[in-house]
Amino acid sequence: MSKINRAIYELQSIDATAKQNRWMNQIHPLVKLILTIYYIVLTVSFHKYDVEGLLGMCIYPMVVFIIGDLKWKDALYRLRIVLPLVCIVGIFNPFFDHRVVATFGSVQVWGGVCSMITLMLKGILTVFASYILIATTSIEGICYAFRLLHVPKIMVTQFLLIYRYITLLLTETKRITQAYALRAPGQKGIHYKVWGSLVGQLLLRSMDRADDVYESMCLRGFNGEFPFGKPKKSAGGDVAYFIFWVIVLFVIRTYPVFRLVGGLFV
Repeated sequence: MSKINRAIYELQSIDATAKQNRWMNQIHPLVKLILTIYYIVLTVSFHKYDVEGLLGMCIYPMVVFIIGDLKWKDALYRLRIVLPLVCIVGIFNPFFDHRVVATFGSVQVWGGVCSMITLMLKGILTVFASYILIATTSIEGICYAFRLLHVPKIMVTQFLLIYRYITLLLTETKRITQAYALRAPGQKGIHYKVWGSLVGQLLLRSMDRADDVYESMCLRGFNGEFPFGKPKKSAGGDVAYFIFWVIVLFVIRTYPVFRLVGGLFV
């Protein structure tokens, strides 16, 4: 499978996962969106040396992956490019911060090492929280939640169209590369001399396709905002789910849960 085919397959697979009939997918999208923002804000608010507190925040993605029937293997594969990037952010901290912040026997831990670990954990946890939202909520549901938060409709429409058009753009790219491969059998890759012309063709084909899509939208009564179907009402389970995680995450953020639990066994 080529890289383009794999990218198209991954996008379609995420959409299919978000539209499955599971309990996590049925929770109101506004609840999941606000909870994700709340979790990210709490996660990034930890002190740069507070590794214990961040470890407590791991409870949320671990539990949600279980009850949402999400696979860690698929998540790690789909985030294989993003996760290394967020881990590189604080990789140079140990070279600049040599203050001793902890001692384990004869081993001294520098502040730069702690800050590096916390930055990595913050990046990883926020990425996984965003992935949980995307994997359990369709793009229409996310846009519907944005509109409930009174995000300007032009921004929501642009977000939805860009997301939907990525697949079309990849499909056009696939057609162009296949046509080039048929006209240049035996050649590995695309010669650099034709990069400009192929990109120009891709741009022209994309503009033509965009015109066709817009005309189809106008014929179907598009008036500047997409109808996201029948508004979904919040059920008692959605409210209970939201309140439960708000309280749990607040307790983890406020109190050193790992330290208190560890003290029970000492």
